[in-house]
Amino acid sequence: MKSNTAIQKIDQKIAEIKKQLLALGDMRPGSLTRQYNVCGKAGCRCKDPEHPRRHGPYYQLSYARAGKSTSRFIRPPLLSEVKKQLATYKEFRRLSDRWIALAMQKAELLLKASR
Repeated sequence: MKSNTAIQKIDQKIAEIKKQLLALGDMRPGSLTRQYNVCGKAGCRCKDPEHPRRHGPYYQLSYARAGKSTSRFIRPPLLSEVKKQLATYKEFRRLSDRWIALAMQKAELLLKASR
């Protein structure tokens, strides 16, 4: 009887996670880095011997998907949207991991109950 109550609580938590997952918006995996570069032009400000000033910032998105690494530059007007998508993906992963943990707990309780 005690395990039935625990299983019901786990099922309720999983149902809540499912609702939260359905409410997520656009997402993308990866990490965003800010970079400053040096060009190849002689006499450019980035090569000044006393006060070099690199070009940038440039924002680069890097991620691996299906075993393939990819990176691309993100233009400043799209930066806030990409950051939001990255945060949504992290939330997706957090919720998915929580769902898996709960499913494992439930499976263990069901195994114990069947003995």
